[in-house]
Amino acid sequence: MSSEQLINVSSNLLLSGFILLLIAIVPLGLSVKSNKKVFGMVGMLLTYLSFLLQLGYFITRWIAVDHAPVSNMFEFMTFFGIMRVGSFILIYHMYKQVVVGLFVIPVSLIIIGYGSVFTNEVSPLVPSLKSNWLAVHVITVALSSAILSLSFATGIIYLLKVLDVTKKTLSSRALEFVLYCLVVVVGFIGVSTVFSFTREPLTVEYIDVQGKESKAIYEMYPIIANDNEQSAGLLMISNKIDALKLNSIVWAFAIGTLLYIIIRLLMRKSLCILLKPLTKRVSANLMDEISYRAVVIGFPLFAMGGLLFAMIWAQLAWGRFWGWDPKEVWALITFLFYAAMLHLRLSKSWEGEKTAWMAIIGFGIIVFNQVFVNLVIAGLHSYA
Repeated sequence: MSSEQLINVSSNLLLSGFILLLIAIVPLGLSVKSNKKVFGMVGMLLTYLSFLLQLGYFITRWIAVDHAPVSNMFEFMTFFGIMRVGSFILIYHMYKQVVVGLFVIPVSLIIIGYGSVFTNEVSPLVPSLKSNWLAVHVITVALSSAILSLSFATGIIYLLKVLDVTKKTLSSRALEFVLYCLVVVVGFIGVSTVFSFTREPLTVEYIDVQGKESKAIYEMYPIIANDNEQSAGLLMISNKIDALKLNSIVWAFAIGTLLYIIIRLLMRKSLCILLKPLTKRVSANLMDEISYRAVVIGFPLFAMGGLLFAMIWAQLAWGRFWGWDPKEVWALITFLFYAAMLHLRLSKSWEGEKTAWMAIIGFGIIVFNQVFVNLVIAGLHSYA
């Protein structure tokens, strides 16, 4: 089988796994609302099958491209989403809590869907990535980040359980904002997909901040663009700002906010109130325990993958262990945050709501590190 055929097979496996995972949400949701165990069994069976198909995607793509398929944003975000599903399966076997999957799986689908926004074309590796450490470092980081981010789901479940979301308190407003941000990402995926099927990319030529001729390829309609002679964009801004990335952010918040407003108008309830019934039979203490356990498992893995393995590879690729590159800095921030979280948990008895909020903030740091730093902040890892 040729490389091109294997790529097609891997894409079909990923799509099939995505669809099964989407379907699995229905029986998992019914199992939370019903006493019948059959719903939970069906939901978990679909989750297992989906995970196997997604692993099939990863293996076949690895064989096709002849290196670990984690070298760009499509591959990394897809693998990150897959590992979140695998991490849920691990936690499920430890605690038998189907409700965790009901909150983990939708976010995993969002992550995989976000990854699909980027091109899935195979491109040659840059010289610094041609190393076995690509698989060791990046796979360990993705796996550890996925396990750590499980605490984000259990943190939300805990807060939905213990907070009175009918009252407009600081905590309930903050939790609603977190859910709104997830809707924004869904909106961004939706509008990106629509534009990819209905509109040809637009290439805009402009002079960058260094005075050189540059090109920006707009997949989405250019609301914002850098000064250009094509008169592309409703609003032209200084070349000191990356208009292409800002344009994507504007579309994401515009469509995401519109989607959020539509949900509120149709349901006449906040997202917190809509989701709270799903936690009716949940033990808050158990969710707090799972959050803590996820961090205990994920933290040492991240320390190895995000710092130790990364420094070894940096020495081999760039001749230094540490260079204060933005990605390295944020990996250190992630490590220190979760170290502080464990320290406060053990020494100051920070349990319950405090742990839940720290878990949510920690997930925000992970997403910032894996997405924003790669795409917006220039550095040695910008190629990802």
